Amino acid sequence: MSLHLDARQRAMLQEMGVTVWGPSPAQEATAQPPASAPSAPAAVAAPTVAPPRAQPHAPSPAPAERPPAPLAHTTSRSTSPAPAPATTGPAAPALRLHPPQALYPTADPAQTPAGLGRGWLIVAESMTPAEPLGGDAGRLLDNMLRAMQLHRHPRVFLAALERSAPGTEASADIPATLADAVAQLQPAMVLVLGHVAARAALGRTEPLGRLRAGPHVLAGCPAVVTYDPAFLLRSQDNKAAAWADLCRALAMVRSAEAEG
Repeated sequence: MSLHLDARQRAMLQEMGVTVWGPSPAQEATAQPPASAPSAPAAVAAPTVAPPRAQPHAPSPAPAERPPAPLAHTTSRSTSPAPAPATTGPAAPALRLHPPQALYPTADPAQTPAGLGRGWLIVAESMTPAEPLGGDAGRLLDNMLRAMQLHRHPRVFLAALERSAPGTEASADIPATLADAVAQLQPAMVLVLGHVAARAALGRTEPLGRLRAGPHVLAGCPAVVTYDPAFLLRSQDNKAAAWADLCRALAMVRSAEAEG
């Protein structure tokens, strides 16, 4: 934008020492084109804009199925799971110990075979302590003792263990009571039948298979642990092992008699 100064104004500015760099009035007059009447702008037709065509929506691709995660291969170096805490096992049942009773009181002592010793004490759990040779388990026990010829011995006793019914009192000290019975009867051998009897008589909680293998002593008398008749009725395959235990008990008695 330039200043439109006349000659008088320019002269005054020059007197003040202000230099004016704009063109002179004569130059402005010659340089300015003649004014022309403004012409109306031509109407420009607005371009017609076609409405946008609806674009067909392409179906969105289904998400790619994620491949199943590979199974972890267990190797010998994999960390083994932490062992479960050891449990103490089920508590021992409350038991009543019945006084020893003779199983074959009518046997003739004169007909007792040699090598059977001065007597036997059997400790076993019984469902019918009043009739220890009754029922299926009692009949199997009778057959086992007859196979050993003990039915011909008048001094074969059974101390029956019975599970206490609700409201009945259990025996206080079964090992001490059995020790008194051993001291009174003086048997040559004590047969302990079953895990319940082994826990009650010997105070042992190991598996029955381990108890069968080891020698035991009850109040100074040798003892042998084997399966109880009720278990043998459910597991017929163990009858041969039970018979081997009974033969070992017989061998121990005969050996003691030979040494004495």
